[in-house]
Amino acid sequence: MRMEITYASPSSPNLTALAAMPSSATTKRTVRIIPVQHPTVTNSSSSSSSSSFVFSVWLSKLRKKTWMEWIELFFPCFRWIRVYNWREYFQVDFMAGITVGVMLVPQSMSYAKLAGLQPIYGLYSCFVPIFVYAIFGSSRQLAVGPVALVSLLVSNVLSGIADPSSELYTELAILLALMVGILESIMGLLRLGWLIRFISHSVISGFTTASAIVIGLSQVKYFLGYSIDKSSKIIPLVESIIAGADKFSWPPFVMGSITLAILLVMKHLGKSRKHLRFLRASGPLTAVTLGTVFVYIFHPSSISVVGNIPQGLPKFSVPRAFEYAESLIPTAFLITGVAILESVGIAKALAAKNGYELDSNQELFGLGVSNILGSFFSAYPTTGSFSRSAVNHESGAKSGVSAIVSGILMTCALMFLTPLFESIPQCTLAAIVISAVIGLVDYDEAIFLWRVDKKDFLLWTITSTTTLFLGIEIGVIIGVGVSLAFVIHESANPHIAILGRLPGTTVYRNVKQYPEAYTYNGIVIVRIDAPIYFANTSYIKDRLREYEVTADTSTRHGPDVERIYFVILEMAPVTYIDSSAVQALKDLYQEYKLRDIQIAISNLNPDVLLTLSKSGLMELIGKEWYFVRVHDAVQVCLQHVRSFERGSNNSSQTSLALSDDKPSSYGQLLKQTGENLPISDLESGKGRSPLSMDRDSHLEPLLSKEH
Repeated sequence: MRMEITYASPSSPNLTALAAMPSSATTKRTVRIIPVQHPTVTNSSSSSSSSSFVFSVWLSKLRKKTWMEWIELFFPCFRWIRVYNWREYFQVDFMAGITVGVMLVPQSMSYAKLAGLQPIYGLYSCFVPIFVYAIFGSSRQLAVGPVALVSLLVSNVLSGIADPSSELYTELAILLALMVGILESIMGLLRLGWLIRFISHSVISGFTTASAIVIGLSQVKYFLGYSIDKSSKIIPLVESIIAGADKFSWPPFVMGSITLAILLVMKHLGKSRKHLRFLRASGPLTAVTLGTVFVYIFHPSSISVVGNIPQGLPKFSVPRAFEYAESLIPTAFLITGVAILESVGIAKALAAKNGYELDSNQELFGLGVSNILGSFFSAYPTTGSFSRSAVNHESGAKSGVSAIVSGILMTCALMFLTPLFESIPQCTLAAIVISAVIGLVDYDEAIFLWRVDKKDFLLWTITSTTTLFLGIEIGVIIGVGVSLAFVIHESANPHIAILGRLPGTTVYRNVKQYPEAYTYNGIVIVRIDAPIYFANTSYIKDRLREYEVTADTSTRHGPDVERIYFVILEMAPVTYIDSSAVQALKDLYQEYKLRDIQIAISNLNPDVLLTLSKSGLMELIGKEWYFVRVHDAVQVCLQHVRSFERGSNNSSQTSLALSDDKPSSYGQLLKQTGENLPISDLESGKGRSPLSMDRDSHLEPLLSKEH
């Protein structure tokens, strides 16, 4: 792009002459202005040429890729296969895979029960998806399979469409896995993972906390020995628990409570003592083993067991019940959101800890492919598990080999061990679910938010409360809606600061943050701390008008004038400006012009500068009023303000020279002999008239210091 260099001063020739003045005048510091480079818009095809340039750069990157890089793009597993040290890594990967597999077998059956499915479908969901993710997933430590939150979502939606004991219910769960996989794959290919960033951490924490409470209450029925209503709302669950209290049975309650206590103690010891780390992973298997042995020996009639579990691997079958697909779309989006928030977040954290790069969109694509292929082998929606991934990492997993080992262990369980699972007590599986979701109740986060940010605490409270009392879907919608409302409010009401000069420097900072910073009479320096677009232009214009008239008690220097002559806009934080904002600036310029106020703009982003050039705003305001630094703008404006002060003291009518046919007041100032003051005197306020020194400071026009 051809650039035209223009000096950022309305009197640049005079500045040159001033610099060449005889030595007698050199005691006065001259104004040094850094030139601004203004873009020249040649024709309308510049945008299309820039687009073609971007496309050519993208095309050249594709051409430079080697065959190995292409393989790694489609099969991320080759990234670790290429550098895998079998002698050093295989042993730790093998042990990590065994550890996670031992934990996964009982957990998968528990989560299948939570989803309203037979336990075998939990095992099926840990078969194909694990192997597929090991090939297409980019994380080397993420443990994929059924999780509590997704299982609750599946149960909550499908129970309103079909009876959990019907074949249709199972078909819908498998169809949901296919839909979730397709959605995840599309979002990964189109690189749309960034959309989920609009959901704040407060919403996620509040949602998971409320969901954990609902999950725990839904499993209480296996402890109490009687059925309760299936609901995702806390009030119907509590009412149902109270209404059936007369059917309470002691044996499952005692057994479930003891099992839960064992699980919690083993989890605590595994977390707090490094040499007992294996207890955390072996807790579910220990609980299942003890419960099964007890039932096998004593055959208690009051304790219900899992029952018959088919033996063998799942058969290939195409998902059915597509006529219900439309009603499952909202849930598919919700589960995809959970996958991005939970799985991708965990994967990125583990990648950072293990020193390798992770592409979140590639990760999303890997999860999608695993769900798609899993749905053809009777799997319901799966995603990355926080607890199992943490165990995998703590066990020393170095690559996807650990996932393959877990998958092989799951294959062996399906082929040979399912007869042993028939006597597992239902209360034991419920205890495994409850012990897993207890860690999701994030009250520490609520306390932290209360201390740090009351607005985020309010968001956490709204999300958790609505999820508990109105249901999961409504809770998520309200939480995300309020979160977006906060984002829109912050964007539409950006922070705007009045800037002052720090003593002894040429640095300008917020006068509210730095009380020692001083401002100048006749000049307002405003910094806009956000992109300017249609939603916030009205707010910005209102604030600028307010700063023009609102009084302030900050220290003021410079010439003694009674009103504002210059508004300097510091636009370094402004990364984007749209057509509505351009029109607003034009309107503001015309409004200021009627009141003899000149706008000066400093420190523009190149893209914003180009937009202003294309819109004609640069020519309207005048190229000489664009500056590299705030200090440059202040120096030039001070010279003008001083001339206005002199004209006022001489009782003459002074107006700002805003058109090209009028001589520059800065030029007029330089032509006045014997009365020129050094810039240093103007900046420090030494150039004030004796009259101004006698005035009370509170009677002088002040600048705003509110923002």
